[in-house]
Formats: sequence, C-alpha cells, structure tokens
Amino acid sequence: MPQILTANRLSVGEVVYWNESKGWVSRLDEARVLADSEAEEALLGAAAAVRNQEVVAPYLFKVRVEGERIVPVAEREVIRAAGPTVRPDLGKQAA
Repeated sequence: MPQILTANRLSVGEVVYWNESKGWVSRLDEARVLADSEAEEALLGAAAAVRNQEVVAPYLFKVRVEGERIVPVAEREVIRAAGPTVRPDLGKQAA
C-alpha cells in the first residue's frame, strides 16, 4: 500500500509532508506518494532533517490514491491534514 512521509516543522509545529523535489510541504496533496520500496529509504533520509532541526518525529503512514486525490487510511492522518477539529475556522480546512 502506498505511503507518505510526514513530520512536524520544528520552528512552528506545523504538520508537513515530504515532496522529493520541493522538500517539506504543508499540504497533503503536494506530498510524494511513496511505493513500499521507496518508503523506508525516505524515512532514513528524513534523519538529516531531524539532525538539522528542520522537523521532528518523522514517520510513514498509509494512503489510498483515488484519481488525483490522496486519502489517508487512518483517521488520525485525516485530522492532521485538515487541522484542528474544534475550530473549523482555523487550520487548513478554513482555507
């Protein structure tokens, strides 16, 4: 199953996703969808961003690709991608 690499940007705590050509991006739809064979290598590569204090706690999560849309499998990642659930006027869902 495809996966995405995520972390939190250390300077502001924002949820970010890995995009090989752009670096860390804030929108799920800009993330690079990784095949299983690429996922572990990407996670190991994120260790450099941790050492450089760019991000903290990188990990992989499973997604489904529905046409052009990336859909997280776990509800936790749906929430992280949208922003706070208690204030829909804030976060990425407000945009």
